[in-house]
Amino acid sequence: MASDARNLTDGRAAYGRDGTHPPQASPGPYGPGDPDGAYGPQGPDDGYGPGTAAVEQLTAPPPAPGAGAAPPEERASALAAPAPVPLPDASGPRDATTRLIAHGCWYPSADPSGTQVAFICDRGGVPQLWAGPLDGGDVRLLDSGPDPVREVSWSPDGRWIAYTTAPGGGEHSRVLCVRPDGTDRHILAGAEPGSSAYLGCWAHDGSAVAVTVAVPTAAPGLRDVLADPGAEEPGGRVGRRPAGWSGRDGDAVLLGAAPLTDAGAVTPLSPLATDVTAFPAARQGPPAAPPAGSGDGLSAYLIDPDGAAAPVLLATETDAATLRVCDISRDGALALLRRGPRGRREAVVLRTSDLTTTCVMPVADGDPWIGRFSPRADALWLRSDAHREFAALLAAELAPDGHPRGWTVASEREGSELELLGFALDGRTAVLAWNVRGASEVEVVDTVPHGTDGAAVGPPRPVPLPHEVVTRVTAAGAGRMALALSGSQRRPGVWWLHEGVSVLRTPWSSRDEDAVPPGRPPVRPVALGLTARDGLSLHGWYYRAPGRGPGEPAPCVIHLHGGPEEQERPVLNPLYHEILGRGLDIFAPDVRGSSGHGRSFVDADLGTGRFAAIEDVADCAAHAVLAGPADPARLAVMGRSYGGYLTFASLVWHPELFRTGVAVCGMSDFATFFEGTEPWIAQSAAHKYGHPQRDRALLRSLSPMSRVDALRVPVLAVHGEHDTNVPPRESEQFLRAARERGHDAQLLTLRDEGHDFLRADNRRLFRRAAADWLERHLTG
Repeated sequence: MASDARNLTDGRAAYGRDGTHPPQASPGPYGPGDPDGAYGPQGPDDGYGPGTAAVEQLTAPPPAPGAGAAPPEERASALAAPAPVPLPDASGPRDATTRLIAHGCWYPSADPSGTQVAFICDRGGVPQLWAGPLDGGDVRLLDSGPDPVREVSWSPDGRWIAYTTAPGGGEHSRVLCVRPDGTDRHILAGAEPGSSAYLGCWAHDGSAVAVTVAVPTAAPGLRDVLADPGAEEPGGRVGRRPAGWSGRDGDAVLLGAAPLTDAGAVTPLSPLATDVTAFPAARQGPPAAPPAGSGDGLSAYLIDPDGAAAPVLLATETDAATLRVCDISRDGALALLRRGPRGRREAVVLRTSDLTTTCVMPVADGDPWIGRFSPRADALWLRSDAHREFAALLAAELAPDGHPRGWTVASEREGSELELLGFALDGRTAVLAWNVRGASEVEVVDTVPHGTDGAAVGPPRPVPLPHEVVTRVTAAGAGRMALALSGSQRRPGVWWLHEGVSVLRTPWSSRDEDAVPPGRPPVRPVALGLTARDGLSLHGWYYRAPGRGPGEPAPCVIHLHGGPEEQERPVLNPLYHEILGRGLDIFAPDVRGSSGHGRSFVDADLGTGRFAAIEDVADCAAHAVLAGPADPARLAVMGRSYGGYLTFASLVWHPELFRTGVAVCGMSDFATFFEGTEPWIAQSAAHKYGHPQRDRALLRSLSPMSRVDALRVPVLAVHGEHDTNVPPRESEQFLRAARERGHDAQLLTLRDEGHDFLRADNRRLFRRAAADWLERHLTG
């Protein structure tokens, strides 16, 4: 390890080497869970060589007030519709210059014929955009830039590939498009200072792609206006903010400078173009100017990648947590949107002729691709947990004006939730991926047109899987589907569903034998169940270090996933492999608040229930000991994001239980978290954790900083320098307090990383530093 954190500053973390706040990545599209378990979305990263990342153990001084803020004239331009920004050709050779021995491939999107597929692959050390034949090995790199790629979508007409990147590896993202041969690459949205953008669906004719754009509510100079709703901004604009929200003094402000609407309402605005023939609303006279401030919050646009037509604005949300266009009917008359904060997601059907909402239905958290219109738009299919414990496939017959005539349950499983829903290009074949105690079960069904009993599905046809977890399902031509798979014995890869009965691995995905270095196979976990002290059933996966006898107590790490709505899955985790190789066991539980165990379990940590979630950690540690494998005198706790919060909390709520802790991107004080996080994250987090003003006392009592005097053991914190989901300040202030109380507290800051660690060198360095720390404190 490098030097300790004795020189932590009292100011905000430096988010860039020059003291500015760089652009960062939008909320991730991958749904709950970290399929590769290495703190990045699905991309494994082991090159089996020494890490070379630039890493800084001590944070830099805080930036000067206002540093990095866009001037008012730049911010004003960010409120307009996004404009395409051309970029130089960045396609690369067939093979990257530096190729990892083992790599992952994920997030496939096929061309209309189903013969070619675009996907994300980290064989060059960072997730990049690749494309090639689905059943061939001649793949090509389409964007050799250093920014990690997060989403991919091939246009239905085959002419474009749209994708998102995270500049600097941070939390903001931008949407780009490129020709399948790597030419004509340009930015569609997210190039404006401080903005962020992510992908929605394509129009079925390929004429436009839906993009959601988030822009800053206010520059730092306007924060005083937000603190005083009656104050006047420069230029005469009066500040507005949601009632009850406190003023902000962190690196972001809550949405609120825009005109307010009813809580949670979608505000459709007049389109901005007159020549997009697929959308009737775009032909109703001259374009209407959006009201002042309508660019604040989230705005969903339809953008022509050719640039021949102006963007069409479908809807905006103020005070929004999320807004995504999931489907557009083939005639362009209806749009399916997903909106709402965590735990309160909704599907919204919008009629494009007059931008009227015709249907609102609760839907499940997790994968954002919630449903699909039937080919004639006479039925709507949704993955929903409305009034249910577990998500199922719901169907509604739609009237010509878009209103539902009634809902039916088309497919359900007792005790299991529908996790992924995909449709073939013809819209008549659906692939359902069910979450069964953490593993996936896949079946193919034929959709049946509506009749007297409403829309329905035919008998399910199960599909055997070679590995445990499916992370994506997408169409791949007529009658074929592409799947992204991961498992306890393999790297994430892309497979294709052959004739609806079997899955075949693509030649360019890693082979199973390349999963780990030669000599030590990955450990297959064993499912464990236990009962919490209040009677709630908990579940988890236990990994036994190689070479340990069945009755030999071993040092054990309790590892806690993020979310908290994520779920521990039986997938190959390079971090676990590293820790197990040091002779340490791992127990990875789902404490209350995790997904995969029903809606009541997800909601069991709300409000004061979070105290019980902290107690769950102690109960899981006790069960690991009582079950036989774990040594009670050699326990550690570790976690990322919300799991990092639970790590801090467990160390101060149960100071005698653990020898040490490793907190990765964790929250230490809810007040400073709300001050510093991204506005859309704050909106969702308020529902999950509590309102930063109305629930101030509860949040203070739940914050590890309020009990830091109880800390008794060494702690390591790890943070990405560009993290604006959970800003680095959260780790810094806890470590500073720990050191002031005489404890060993160290900070590892990863350069060019945000909330997810996406670069191979950084991920490798993180794993080895964390394993070194745990080995030293549990076995030394």
